[in-house]
Amino acid sequence: MASFTRDQLDSWVERWLQANKDSEAAGDWSNLADFYTDDATYGWNIGPKEDVMCIGRDEIRDVALGLEMQGLENWVYEYQKVLVDEKQGEIVGFWKQIVNKSDGTQDEIYGIGGSWFRLDSNLLIEWQRDFFDFGHVAYMFGKLIGSGDLSEGMQKRIERSMAGEKLPGYYPLGEAPAKIW
Repeated sequence: MASFTRDQLDSWVERWLQANKDSEAAGDWSNLADFYTDDATYGWNIGPKEDVMCIGRDEIRDVALGLEMQGLENWVYEYQKVLVDEKQGEIVGFWKQIVNKSDGTQDEIYGIGGSWFRLDSNLLIEWQRDFFDFGHVAYMFGKLIGSGDLSEGMQKRIERSMAGEKLPGYYPLGEAPAKIW
């Protein structure tokens, strides 16, 4: 576990937040892969039956920042608050998930969402764990389907899932190659 100065971590947070804004503007989050170690892990829970866990920078780029973000090109993950622990090299960012709808309005997923990171001595992410209220996410997707605002990319993702396609990085609850906690 690395220890940092507050200035080092504050600078990292500024770079991370700007890279996220750049990704949102481009509708492509793959540039964020440069923030991770070669062997980083990035995971989250996806409801009562599955966890998602990506192992290594390449899988994080291809799955977490690639496949998992397809269909969310019009979404914004607006950070509300960032907490920094310079002794442990850990950062927690709390964000809102906001969708820009076709009529120019926005909607957001209710509840608290966030990302918890640990950095290595080179200020690269060793691991990231995301958290959000899956029930509210499912509710929002239902609303977007009903209003016709579900993106084509997300429609394709849902179709693949409904067809039973095995998605990379998805594991039965508790069976991921790295622990969520």
